[in-house]
Amino acid sequence: MSQEPDWDDLRIFLAVARGESLSGAARALKLDPATVGRRIARLEEALATALFLRSPQGYRLTAAGQRLMPSAEAAEQAVAGAASLGAPEGALTGSLRIGAPDGCANYLLPQVCAALCDAHPGLDIQIVALPRVFNLSKREADMAIAVSPPEAGRLTVQKLTDYRLSLAAHRDYLAARPPIRAVAGLGGHRVIGYIPDMIFDKELDYLSEIGAETVPLASNSVSVQLNLVRAGAGIAIVHDFALPFAPGVVRVLPEQFALRRAFYLIRHADDRRSARLNRLAEALAQGIRQEVARLEAAGVADA
Repeated sequence: MSQEPDWDDLRIFLAVARGESLSGAARALKLDPATVGRRIARLEEALATALFLRSPQGYRLTAAGQRLMPSAEAAEQAVAGAASLGAPEGALTGSLRIGAPDGCANYLLPQVCAALCDAHPGLDIQIVALPRVFNLSKREADMAIAVSPPEAGRLTVQKLTDYRLSLAAHRDYLAARPPIRAVAGLGGHRVIGYIPDMIFDKELDYLSEIGAETVPLASNSVSVQLNLVRAGAGIAIVHDFALPFAPGVVRVLPEQFALRRAFYLIRHADDRRSARLNRLAEALAQGIRQEVARLEAAGVADA
């Protein structure tokens, strides 16, 4: 006869399901992998069903494991909600992991998250900066920021804000070269951009916007690209909100060239039932909007 699993069982089940391995779950839980394996075996025995398919590639959910996921995640949300009951009224507590592309993670989220933690001392925030799309189904993050809305998956999508990008270079680089009069005149300049085969979202493919097919200096990281510009290595398409972090870097041909993109907040569809995550999402969205507006205005003022 099967038994109802308790929260500790479900906590370990979720960690293995998301990490797809005992070792990954053990690191997240700060347990020994052998202990995690024994607990999963005990849970499967209690439920009288296999929850995972084991292979050299890792642990994959069986049909029974997939059916258990919604209940386990609901229990997780209930525990998080209960943990916040002892906090002052209106306070947000617990942990929040945010996935974001590195431009947002480096130049926007530090200020936004610092303000959130100041307002809610019981809140723990983790910023995961990766140059790729996050898998919320595997709970790589509680919510993710993306530059284009996903087209599949049980997800909710909220547009956060538009942001601008401009051609930019360091003053020293520009002073050592003939004036740039038009975008068509960039051919004689060293252009900095993304590594073409590592662009993970079509919205990041800027080269066609300036008629460039290749770039002599490239990185998959926005921060590295901006640091190359700061070093006087060339000219690049740069987030306007990053300009205040790069003294000496100025916009080039701002009246002739500008791009506009958007950030979207992506969440798992089931999280809409969590009042805590809804409040966190709204606080994060408001903070991102305000910080983009503040930094873009500062970048223009400093030009």
